[in-house]
Amino acid sequence: MQPSRPALAWLAGEASGDLLASLVLPEVGRRAPALDQVGVGGARMVAAGLQAWHSSGELSVRGYVEVLRHLPRLLSLRRSLERRLLAAPPRAFVGVDAPDFNLGLELKLRAAGIPTVHMVAPAVWAWRPERVETVRRAVDHLLMIFPFEAAIFEPAGVRCTYIGHPLAREIPFVPDTAAARGRLGLHPTGPLVALLPGSRPDEIVWCAPLFLDAALLMLEAQPGLRFVLPAADDALRARLAVLLAARPRLAECTTLLLGRSHDALEASDAALVASGTATLEAALYKKPMVVSYRMPRLSAWLIRRKGRIPYVALPNILAGRFLVPEFLQEQALAAPIARALLDQLAPSRREALAGPYAEMHHALLRDTPALAAEAILSTVGEAA
Repeated sequence: MQPSRPALAWLAGEASGDLLASLVLPEVGRRAPALDQVGVGGARMVAAGLQAWHSSGELSVRGYVEVLRHLPRLLSLRRSLERRLLAAPPRAFVGVDAPDFNLGLELKLRAAGIPTVHMVAPAVWAWRPERVETVRRAVDHLLMIFPFEAAIFEPAGVRCTYIGHPLAREIPFVPDTAAARGRLGLHPTGPLVALLPGSRPDEIVWCAPLFLDAALLMLEAQPGLRFVLPAADDALRARLAVLLAARPRLAECTTLLLGRSHDALEASDAALVASGTATLEAALYKKPMVVSYRMPRLSAWLIRRKGRIPYVALPNILAGRFLVPEFLQEQALAAPIARALLDQLAPSRREALAGPYAEMHHALLRDTPALAAEAILSTVGEAA
């Protein structure tokens, strides 16, 4: 049965996609109020007006080995969504990041005549360059959040629009550390380190114990330190609370939050961050940082085989050099991470990063909601 109103379908597969899409949904709704916005998203997208069929948390898996045990469920979900979308075709489908899930779905939908928009280009400049051809076949309109991506996709015949990075508009150019500490009820003075081990359950397993062990070593070296630890949801907060309780000295000096990762970054003097969107958030908040990540050994080996650049942190990718330290896999050890992060607390580090961070912020700053909404609705209009 066809829907009583025309619909735009969304699918965001993780916390970062939920955040990015939530900034665009209201602008689409303002410009096209008769268009229902439905699909898969998280709490932010729902608050922004999405009629959710499923939660984006159901898709939040990273790596190769980690995906295998979830693969039957993920494939079943994708088939179910495909059937639903083909049975009641939306005016267009917008996939937000999550390329492993979205591109396969977009191929099927586009072949059936449903226009497809993909927001956040797959990182073919970092690994898996063969995906350029997949994007060409799967996507009617690609919305890019980094300025250098057009030179990769346009020559392949992909219609592209650079929309800037939504976070560059959301994060203040000059952070107010004192105000953020006030909002969190933290002491206004003294060194504070934000710990962001990731928003996926597997990241809490692989990264959180390492991050807490590094923080404990920092505390032993500098007893006046305080820490702030945001959790993406109640379940992850409970798991982090257990890990903290096993380190009582650290627990006494750590504020465990539910959400509020932006407040945590703005309040901090430096951050220990899992590789991903949070590294860009830390850079936009102009914070010195150390980036670290662990995953199952086989996943890491497979990713490295397809890698094209020597770094994984977004600030380093955008700068084209090692702007911030990275400790990955076998190099991800508590002692060197702790030493590097203590170094990041030096005022000289903040001064050295100020210029590159400011350039990054300016390069990513666009009217992202307006540009994205215009591109999405132009695709809808062309299909009408």
